[in-house]
Amino acid sequence: MAQVLRRLHGTEITQHPDLLIGIAGSDDAAIYRISDDLALVQTVDFFTPIVDDPQDWGRIAAANALSDVYAMGGIPLTALQLLSWPRDVLPWSTAADVIDGAVEVLTEASCTLVGGHSIDDSDPKFGFAITGTVHPDRMITNGGARIGDRLVLTKALGTGVISTAVKEGTAPASAGEAAVASMRRLNASASSAAVAAGLVAGTDVTGFGLLGHLGEMLEASGVSAVIDLDSVPILDGAVDIAAAGQVPGGTKRNYKAVRPVVDFGDTPSVMQTILVDAQTSGGLLLAVPEDLLDPFVAAVVAGGDLAAVIGVVEPPGTGPLISIR
Repeated sequence: MAQVLRRLHGTEITQHPDLLIGIAGSDDAAIYRISDDLALVQTVDFFTPIVDDPQDWGRIAAANALSDVYAMGGIPLTALQLLSWPRDVLPWSTAADVIDGAVEVLTEASCTLVGGHSIDDSDPKFGFAITGTVHPDRMITNGGARIGDRLVLTKALGTGVISTAVKEGTAPASAGEAAVASMRRLNASASSAAVAAGLVAGTDVTGFGLLGHLGEMLEASGVSAVIDLDSVPILDGAVDIAAAGQVPGGTKRNYKAVRPVVDFGDTPSVMQTILVDAQTSGGLLLAVPEDLLDPFVAAVVAGGDLAAVIGVVEPPGTGPLISIR
């Protein structure tokens, strides 16, 4: 029988013996056990357009929603689309283009579109509720990072500032193209490599930026971390765009949120912005035991993804949760 354990922001939180990961934490998706060797992974994500091309928007929205399942070590199975559309302003043919782009990525992920819901709205919004599966003993969660683990990031940062510049018409074409390519790329291969290696701790880097999502992971694990600034991968053009002040509101909010728990040292302000940049469909951030690091990195690279070793997990202490060096 489900029981109410506590309240979150005034809302009762229910728990169940088979609810392995739920709303009480800060993980990327919920996990509900069906049997000893099978659990469901469920997530939902949608947003307003971040690029001009409707098919690219659909591709990115699909990859972004699927990423939460991959971040938990799961395999996506089905998708329900969520569409808000200003039918008197934008033609339905444009909505069809968005959906076509999304189906392309869902097909790549072997995830079946099974339905959804649409409403008339003043602003277009699009995304998915995704259901997948995972073995209950092979979940990847926020809370499993251990002292000495290396932190590996599988996509470069900077999609937030680049997308802002694209909207303002000031982004170099090469930067916009690189950001779209990154955002529409699936985290499937890196997730598969993580599960095969037996990793237990990770997340994907999305709206809260690298430091925001890392902070959640460290707090859940009861540890701290040091980040090697020079090892953090950044999309070409992102630093120049951030230096020009084209920074999304979410990135600015992220900075305020993490500032109390981060020692930036002498990190230049523009690089601080990149480290908290609000990402869409970012990479996986995984805690990898040192003895597994080399074969894991090799497996990720062999799958066509980036595998940047950007830091190390350290003991908890009286100092900052995250230090940048």
